[in-house]
Amino acid sequence: MLHNLFRYSSVVLLSLGLLGSATARETHDGTPSANVTISGAVEQRLVLDAAALAAFPAAQIVDVSLPRKAGGAPVRFRGVRLRDLLSRAVIVAPGHNDIKQMLVVASATDNYVALFSWAELFNSPLGEGVLVLFEREGKGLGDDEGKVALISTGDTRGGPRHVKWLRSVEVRKISP
Repeated sequence: MLHNLFRYSSVVLLSLGLLGSATARETHDGTPSANVTISGAVEQRLVLDAAALAAFPAAQIVDVSLPRKAGGAPVRFRGVRLRDLLSRAVIVAPGHNDIKQMLVVASATDNYVALFSWAELFNSPLGEGVLVLFEREGKGLGDDEGKVALISTGDTRGGPRHVKWLRSVEVRKISP
């Protein structure tokens, strides 16, 4: 069963042209991301910079502390849940089961890609901790990670879905 799931996921990713991008980070060209664009299968395209993210309702802004890799004091981040941004953009899913076939693609300016399913973001505890970040330790994010970034705090390994220099979040419908 697990083998079939992996095989199906690989076929979907290859057909979308994402597998290569999702597995190896290219050298960053030095261009920090200033904003993130939410697009694709949404009613309202959004372009949000750090100030727009910080202006979200207080109930939608999340403070989280994550441990440093080499120990030491945790790092404090501030951001908005990705699912709150997607709810504001309104995912378009006209068919009864369309929402279950939605894939969310987070892309960086260096072409790094992280993937999420609709179910992960909206129908599991993981969605609570997928954040579009705009602040670290009480200050705006630096150019070393872009003014806007994304992190999945609920993943066992945080690195693969930590998207520095976040440029876009695209909602796509996939079909088997």
